[in-house]
Amino acid sequence: MGGAVTFARDGAVALVTLSHPGKLNAISAGMWQALAQGFAGLAADTSLRCVVVRGADGNFAAGADIAEFPTVRGDAAAVRHYHTQTIAPALQAIANCPHPTLAAIEGVCVGGGLEIACHCDLRIAATGSRFGVPINRLGFPMAPGELGGLLALAGRAVALEILLEGRVFDADEAARKGLLTRVVPEAALHDEVAATVQRLCAGAPLAARINKATIRRLSPAPAPLTAAELDAHFSYATSRDHAEGVAAFLAHRPPDFTGE
Repeated sequence: MGGAVTFARDGAVALVTLSHPGKLNAISAGMWQALAQGFAGLAADTSLRCVVVRGADGNFAAGADIAEFPTVRGDAAAVRHYHTQTIAPALQAIANCPHPTLAAIEGVCVGGGLEIACHCDLRIAATGSRFGVPINRLGFPMAPGELGGLLALAGRAVALEILLEGRVFDADEAARKGLLTRVVPEAALHDEVAATVQRLCAGAPLAARINKATIRRLSPAPAPLTAAELDAHFSYATSRDHAEGVAAFLAHRPPDFTGE
């Protein structure tokens, strides 16, 4: 599996870097698993004051690594396992991190990359960054375990717009949609992230952890989907459109969807 997630330490700050050279940091199954395991470790480290999530080489992340789909999502059971046992635990680990989390965004931040950013507490983006969830072109919906972060930030109407249109949009529009904390010029991103980290680290860590836990408890959470609802959601895995969408992407051609 290609790509890697590196975890480094700068004093009381953990630096999490998504890296997949040549693929705009597209997130492989191994990278999702590394995020889940790594954030579990960060959660247990009470000496931390802040976690920064970023991408390597000028991009945040260009979604999941579709090139490995025929292997890791090769049949209906594998599709379900990939979304419920590989991606969802990683996003849940990020969301459950007791320390303040900050996504530092530049370049491409789409699909799974946007899901990661949405599960962080703060999102600071450079003006040239781009956002969206164009998976409708691949013939599949956003899985329940991945949708919560986007829905919590954007709300029903904007989440539907993003998913149904599959459009990629700029940072200013992302901010208007409620997806971002701040947008700054490209040249100012490093300094703005550093200043934000300094403010987060200056605050009382116990208060930060309690604030996060209390807000999570007071935020409305829907009941988990039933087994029948999950079956209905993942029924697309055997559809012609899903197979066509992935095949068309890998062949670099427009998909021909029929609704089957």
